[in-house]
Formats: sequence, structure tokens, C-alpha cells
Amino acid sequence: MILKKLIEFLDIYKKKDPAARTYFEILLCYPGVHSIILHKISNKIWKLNIKILARFISHFSRFITGIEIHPGVKIGKKLFIDHGMGVVIGETTVIGNNVTLYQGVTLGGITNIQKKRHPTISDNVIIGAGAKILGPVIIGKNAKIGANSVVTKNIPPNTTVVGIPARILGSNSVDGADI
Repeated sequence: MILKKLIEFLDIYKKKDPAARTYFEILLCYPGVHSIILHKISNKIWKLNIKILARFISHFSRFITGIEIHPGVKIGKKLFIDHGMGVVIGETTVIGNNVTLYQGVTLGGITNIQKKRHPTISDNVIIGAGAKILGPVIIGKNAKIGANSVVTKNIPPNTTVVGIPARILGSNSVDGADI
């Protein structure tokens, strides 16, 4: 059972990364894999209300992978973190299924008030390198966020956005209106 789940998890990386050759290589050399495995451990401990140990594991994970995922983050199935260095995912973030994050992505907050202050990322979203998604915004299903974009407002499903501030691209755009 555990081996089957591990192979399914590693399959995500094998399918999405053309440089991935073997399961052993992925398990041994991919920081995204390491950070997600360590997040699963820290998240279970977080839910047991052993917060300091959960935070310690997440900081250890950041130290060895360059990827910071708060132990309180809710992550769906098939998260793919490519390269990953500099990825930061804040405490109240919710990530759906089949999401892809590239290096340098920030899913961050804009306030220090104890409430939902980080993004919700829906299913099948791709977030380009260096993109910053800030605040309790919702990124709709199948959305694509371009590299280095800054998103501070909700993004509709099936939309591609780019720029600072992020603007909709494509036929559903109203003259590149700000998002």
C-alpha cells in the first residue's frame, strides 16, 4: 500500500519532468519530492497540536530543500514543485489537486491578522517561476499564472494572467484589464 502510493507520487514527477529518468533518481535528487514528504509529516504533527515539532520539521525541510511550506498548509493530490528553490507557501494556503509550482513562487499573506490570509489555489493550476500570489485570493481551476506575475485579486477559472499587476491574457480579456 505505501509502496503503491509512493510510486503514484513519483509518477507525477516522471510525467511532468522530461529530465526525470528513474524513480530512484527522483526520490534521491528532487527537492520538491523531499519537501512534500516532509510536509506530510509536519502537517500530521501540526494536526496533533505539537506545533513546535511541526515547525522544526518544516524549517529542517527548508534548510535541505530551499522550499518553505508551513506545516498548516492544506495540499491536495499531485502537487508538482519543479526545481523549487525559493518557493514559500504560507500557513493558511490551500492547494488543490494537480497543481504545478516553479521555482521562486510565493503564496504569501499581506496581513498579520489571525485569519485566512493566504491564497487558495484550485485544481490544475500552473504557477510560473517567480510569481507572487498575495493575500486570501482564489485562483480558479485551470488558471495559468505567468512567470514573475504579481496577483493580488481573484483569478477566474480557465484564465492566463501575466504582469505586475497581473492582467488577463486571451479572448476573455477586456483590453488587458488589471486583475
